[in-house]
Amino acid sequence: MRDYELVFIVSPEVAEENLPATVEKVTQFVAAGGGTVTDVNQWGKRKLAYPIRNFSEGSYFVAQLKMDSKAAKTLERELRLSEEVIRHLLVRVGE
Repeated sequence: MRDYELVFIVSPEVAEENLPATVEKVTQFVAAGGGTVTDVNQWGKRKLAYPIRNFSEGSYFVAQLKMDSKAAKTLERELRLSEEVIRHLLVRVGE
């Protein structure tokens, strides 16, 4: 298992009270691949540097993950298909 850091931006169309459910979906994507989420931090709603899908703001989240590389590829595919997550970046931490 490798350590990863995932930064993702949730669409502003998702209501504030539904944000935990969106984070739970991402956690389920990780768990389905045999990984674990060790920490999730919410950075809050911020203005985007440039429009993404015609949105000018989004809710930022940072998650620390442990998973293997095959699960990481699957997670990225699921995030690309998700309508709630408008942008994400998954990077391997460490060596």
